[in-house]
Amino acid sequence: MDDGAKDLNNSIELIQKMSSYGIKNFITTPHVLGDVYPNSSETIKNKLKEVRDELNNRNIKDVTINAAAEYMMDEQFSDLLEKGDILTLKDNYILVEMSYFSPPINLFEILFQIQLKGYKPILAHPERYNSYHNNFEIYYKLKKAGCLFQLNLLSLTEQYGKFVTKTAEKLIKENLYDFVGTDTHHKNHLNLLQKVSTKKNKKILTIYY
Repeated sequence: MDDGAKDLNNSIELIQKMSSYGIKNFITTPHVLGDVYPNSSETIKNKLKEVRDELNNRNIKDVTINAAAEYMMDEQFSDLLEKGDILTLKDNYILVEMSYFSPPINLFEILFQIQLKGYKPILAHPERYNSYHNNFEIYYKLKKAGCLFQLNLLSLTEQYGKFVTKTAEKLIKENLYDFVGTDTHHKNHLNLLQKVSTKKNKKILTIYY
């Protein structure tokens, strides 16, 4: 559907590998991003059914999987929000993202509109927004505006560079995260996740689990 699993077999392989790590309850979050990844609630639900059916066909019974989405905060998202055509992570939580280099000019207005519609925004991988690396105060401003944060576990590896890791560690230290996600797209990501499983990380991340 996007830059994640390429086909059904790939999806099952990733699920089984993550299951071997002890992760057995999944919420997938495929991108909804304009013409790049023009997914909808309907197409996501249809693919979810395919994966569930395949898990059942392979007699994989110890895994549960649901689907939400990772919404780019753009004009299309505003339209979906207005229509109420939103897939939530759980209850009224929406996973959102923005450009890594240039946040929307009306970002705080969008966050306000999300909450006005009765949803709670969760900003995916806040540590990866380059434009904020030298402006840490913006994170406090976002939290004050009602925005929750989800840590990308891969940010604690060398995957995205030292500045992202440094920012993630500072956000952890300041206790600004609310959730964690793996952001797993392929096998290489799963191999990298093993590097996260240290005693030090267990101590600082347990609160989020």
